Amino acid sequence: MTTVAYQGEPGSNSATAARALYPEGGELACTSFEQALDAVTLGAADVAVIPVDNSAAGRVADVHHLLPESGLFIVAEYFLAIRFDLMGVPGATLDQVECVRSHVHALGQCRKVLREGGWRTLVSDDTAGAAREVAELGDPRHAALAPPAAAGLYGLDVLRPGVEDDPDNTTRFVVLSRDAAPVPDAGRPTMTSLFFCVRNIPSALYKALGGFASSGVNLTKIESYQMGAGLNASRFYAEIEGHPDEERVVLALDELRFFSSEVRVLGVYPAHPHRLKN
Repeated sequence: MTTVAYQGEPGSNSATAARALYPEGGELACTSFEQALDAVTLGAADVAVIPVDNSAAGRVADVHHLLPESGLFIVAEYFLAIRFDLMGVPGATLDQVECVRSHVHALGQCRKVLREGGWRTLVSDDTAGAAREVAELGDPRHAALAPPAAAGLYGLDVLRPGVEDDPDNTTRFVVLSRDAAPVPDAGRPTMTSLFFCVRNIPSALYKALGGFASSGVNLTKIESYQMGAGLNASRFYAEIEGHPDEERVVLALDELRFFSSEVRVLGVYPAHPHRLKN
């Protein structure tokens, strides 16, 4: 049985994604992304399911700089439609609510209902954790923004369903393993995630990325971040459409390596069907 680590509590969106990917797997709830990745590194879990970005809130903080340092490989991606319900203790009403708890990203994805209600907000470590906190408080003045599954799990009433601002709200998750995934079938749409650090010279990034344009390789994501407090050249996390063995990708990566001090492939995996239809 596959053991799946994720950040959050039972009933969270990460738990939902883990269950969708591994319906027969065991679950290991972790308090942080780093703990979830460490669980795989140390053998306490087989894989970790980690959110990397959301269509409304953007990238998930702290994740991208953890991926290169984890030593793990991305073996799959998964897109989850995000739904939030406003929930409170049994018998509570909307008129009684004074404070809404949730994860900072969930609060940012439900601004309209929060603005309409005029409620103050409190940030919790996790959406499902916010539901648990409300259940433990037993106070009708406190409500939580959490996935629908959390209401039944923690014995709460749904005060208002489907309060996310965007009905197309979607979070992308990646699956990380100690071992790289088998090479995807030839001809199947493939994604490659990689990490690189450009040389500290003028126009290094422009020159490093030129190979993708000249070789016709679609660069779907690039994110920069600094490591440490120095003034070293930025490091980048990037994703491309294609397999590293394809001739056009080989040429693009050769040019990237020429202008970079380090290039590391973090994963080669099939593109999720959600990406193909969009």
